[in-house]
Amino acid sequence: MPTEAKRETVAELSEELSRNPTLIVSEYRGLRVTELAEIRRSLRKQNVTYRVVKNRLMRIAANDAGVEALAPMLTGPSAIAFGSGDQSAVAKAVIDATKPYRVIKLKGAILGTRAIDVDGLTRLAALPSRDVLLAQLAGAFAAPMANMAGLLAAPLRDIAGGLAALIEQRGSAV
Repeated sequence: MPTEAKRETVAELSEELSRNPTLIVSEYRGLRVTELAEIRRSLRKQNVTYRVVKNRLMRIAANDAGVEALAPMLTGPSAIAFGSGDQSAVAKAVIDATKPYRVIKLKGAILGTRAIDVDGLTRLAALPSRDVLLAQLAGAFAAPMANMAGLLAAPLRDIAGGLAALIEQRGSAV
């Protein structure tokens, strides 16, 4: 028979899952409480919540929230980072915060409803932020147009240069 506290925890976890599309699951076995607090503090600065969860309650909450892909990652002592911003920024923040602690093992991530493994998570963290990618895309679109404008302006520039040389030559001949 579930207790009222467990029902509240499941409801809270379901709400957290529905609010945050990016979830990163890790195993924290061997981590001291002070180290866990340090990780939470560093992630909180980047609007990421790092929470130790009971696997059974998290499975129920994930099922309620429609995030069934989370269940296979919930083995052993689990901690989940909840993030709602740019997915690559959240992944980078979690990897950077947990890197000094060798005992933490990343298990994978959920992006929306899709699960990715640890390799995909590290590749995601290596991507530039969304703003940088959009700027690069805009630059890629603008470069051919700038080249075309330069090519179309070249004949006019050549005529103007030729006329200037002709005026200079005629001016010195007088």
